Amino acid sequence: MTERIINYDPIYNTVDRDNFEALVEVDRYADRSDAFDSIISATEEHFWDPQDPRYVDFKSEPFNLAEETIMPREFCIELQTAVADKLDEPEKIRLANQSTRFILSSILHGEQGALSLSASLTSVLRDPGAQEYAANQAREEARHVTGFSNYISTRWGTPLASGQTLRSLLSQIVQSDAVYKKLVGMQLLVEGLAMGAFATLQRDTRDPVLRQLIRFTMTDEAAHHKFGKIWSDRTIPKLTEEEHEHVETWAAECFEVLLFNLVNSEQKQEIYQEFGLDWQWVRSAVLEAFSEEDRRKDMTNSTNIFRVLIKTLLKAGIITDRTRSTYAQWVDMDELNAESDEVAGAEVAAEATLDLKDINADRIKHGAHYRV
Repeated sequence: MTERIINYDPIYNTVDRDNFEALVEVDRYADRSDAFDSIISATEEHFWDPQDPRYVDFKSEPFNLAEETIMPREFCIELQTAVADKLDEPEKIRLANQSTRFILSSILHGEQGALSLSASLTSVLRDPGAQEYAANQAREEARHVTGFSNYISTRWGTPLASGQTLRSLLSQIVQSDAVYKKLVGMQLLVEGLAMGAFATLQRDTRDPVLRQLIRFTMTDEAAHHKFGKIWSDRTIPKLTEEEHEHVETWAAECFEVLLFNLVNSEQKQEIYQEFGLDWQWVRSAVLEAFSEEDRRKDMTNSTNIFRVLIKTLLKAGIITDRTRSTYAQWVDMDELNAESDEVAGAEVAAEATLDLKDINADRIKHGAHYRV
């Protein structure tokens, strides 16, 4: 079975990435789906410019990283273990903020992955409507890259390197020729993780600049999630048993890789070296302090990133009895299934969209144009 042919809706038909001739066929231009028009037309409602301080003023509120933590200390798992006994107070604050820097750097790398993936889709999607949506998402992901680059630059100067787990997954889905891997991998897996992380960060951060950046980012991401939902609604019910198993098994494998490796101690070696800590010792300290039962308890939080990810896959119809046990050992699947389809952070995104409408109306009123 060739992976790239797992598709049952013509709006996801593709051409070879090097076959430009197929994109200038006369009949293609009129063969446009309206499935994405509502998302595309709503773009201006949540337009924002990370270079314009009227949206996010990155220098308006300095943050003393030597005395305050951007996130509450309990968000730094290492400080809940024997690691804390080896650090003085200033070091604890620095470790907590470096941990946040790692998370935000991972988000930045994820946004770059989403930008690269969206741009790659514009070269292969045959349907002009799907192609326009992909181009539109690429534009929005580009501003996320700029926004998180600006924030990290303001607070730390430079981002931290991507962990190997995230880098490998992003490379796999960006470089894949299989459209289902691009859409399941980015629109459902990575975007699902991101929305869970954004919902938690904007709720609990002590930095108003970060909160504003994330609120506006969420307005875009909520729309991107809809693109993945359209794909799953139109594709999953039509898959053969063999194809569904193929997609479902790949998604479950990705989930387990992310669950056990995304934020583990091995990925954060660069940070521990600053404090003279051996990453393997840190890993042992974390494992001693936190059991699998603690992880399950944490997943009862509605914005836990992995709970959001499982819910995303479940609501997309990807999870069946074949892989249900993979997820059921961590969350109550019946409880998740009974919840609404609303993505984590949807309410925040809706409120932020109203704020953007006001800012954009004021810009237009005073003769300011959107930056091109």
